[in-house]
Amino acid sequence: MDGAWLARMRWRWRGALLWPAFVAATIADAFVGHLLPPAGDTQSVVAAALLGFVLNVIALVLLSRPIAAALRIVRAELPVVVARNYAGAVAVALVAGGLLAAGLTHRTSVVGDQRAMQDAIERAQAWIGDRAPAEFARNVGHTDTYAIEHGIYRTCVPSGVRPRSYCVIVDTSAPFPRGVRFAGYEPNSEFASGMG
Repeated sequence: MDGAWLARMRWRWRGALLWPAFVAATIADAFVGHLLPPAGDTQSVVAAALLGFVLNVIALVLLSRPIAAALRIVRAELPVVVARNYAGAVAVALVAGGLLAAGLTHRTSVVGDQRAMQDAIERAQAWIGDRAPAEFARNVGHTDTYAIEHGIYRTCVPSGVRPRSYCVIVDTSAPFPRGVRFAGYEPNSEFASGMG
């Protein structure tokens, strides 16, 4: 009797990976989600931890039984409880890997969007500096840029004399200066509210 109890304890101890893995993966998901959010520009650590927690629970519910069954096919001597425990640890590791991959993929697009906006700002500043009236050209360093859609931006420069802005539309897919055109005196705050 003591030998069977000892064998069960040994298996349970060896199979006790799930909950430490769950906690470690949720903490890792929180930091990965904060540093590399899978959507948007930023994500708080708490929001990322909550997302990781929910996805880990869903993965446990949906994946632990099928992974445990596959594991028991490979290792038939493995008790069901231990196989489920191992499978749960694999499921939360898959979630952590998926969140990391999504964050890295999204980060690439965020960096690309930032570069495109910087390119649009530089084109707008060059165009406004050459063609705008002096009251606006003097303030070419004070731009306000609004992304209309991918690759098309509206950049405004305030007047140094009166409450008006000089605005241009920049299409980054067209060569400079053809991709830049005058877009009126309405500031981006009013332009954006009119589009919403």
